[in-house]
Amino acid sequence: MRKVLVIGAGGQIGTELVMRLGDKLGTENVIAADVKSECPLGLKGSQYVELDALDRDKVRSFIINEKITEVYLLAALLSATAEKNPDFAWRLNMEGLFTILDLAKEGYIKKIFWPSSIAVFGPTTPRKDTPQRTTMEPTTVYGISKQAGERWCEYYHQKHGVDVRSIRYPGLISYTSLPGGGTTDYAVDIFYQAKLGNHFTCFLEKDTRLPMMFMEDAIRATIELMEAPIEQIKIRSSYNLSGCDFTPAEIAREIEKHIPTFHISYQPDFRQAIADSWPGSIDDSEAREDWGWKEIYKLPDLVKVMLENVDVHLLT
Repeated sequence: MRKVLVIGAGGQIGTELVMRLGDKLGTENVIAADVKSECPLGLKGSQYVELDALDRDKVRSFIINEKITEVYLLAALLSATAEKNPDFAWRLNMEGLFTILDLAKEGYIKKIFWPSSIAVFGPTTPRKDTPQRTTMEPTTVYGISKQAGERWCEYYHQKHGVDVRSIRYPGLISYTSLPGGGTTDYAVDIFYQAKLGNHFTCFLEKDTRLPMMFMEDAIRATIELMEAPIEQIKIRSSYNLSGCDFTPAEIAREIEKHIPTFHISYQPDFRQAIADSWPGSIDDSEAREDWGWKEIYKLPDLVKVMLENVDVHLLT
């Protein structure tokens, strides 16, 4: 019997992941957890528990008492938000991971999913078709914590046999939740402003190319990775993953095909330096070879679906 706990379920990835896992395993076998006392709107209908990833004792007792077999640890402070509060970001991004890794080492958890990010790369990393194994000198606290987390995941697998699996997510684009403080979140906010008929001011330069992925592809990749036979998982740090890559100017031109009156301007802020340190495109050939990854959504598909489904009332 599989019993799944999603920690940090109220975030951008968690709401859709909980829904998909519930469809697959039954809602009685999937528990959503977040630091909020009340169940977030996007998780209504799911089993929900208030759980702070930094409360080690409470997390341990809950997982042991509920006989949780799999944990998806999504609780984290994203890139731009983390730069404003680096001490807390480091604690949240790292201490919660150790709690879950230790539980798996002790035999309470059978399988872990922990997300990494393209933020592990840095300005010395090759920006085009960034390979799986390359120079990684991150310049943000988010990237530093994710790089450290990758090493610890690999260590716990090698030393203790922990079945931990990970993806280096690119920028994720979804219509079910609002932007959450990431450097790639312009590519979510742009759709809300376009549908409202507003002029959009982008915080990145028009030619800043970044890897992106539609959320449906990201959720599917996550579940496919977790369901792959253990012998197919060759990388225990984190897999490169790619969907598509584009610049703000390119996504704006695609939106203009549907909304000809849409206008964009550019006013770079501190997030430009973060974006400049990240890859422009990703080589994910090892994920394709090891467990059969293949994306579905390219930029035109992504734009069409987002414009059809973005609900501007979420902004109020």
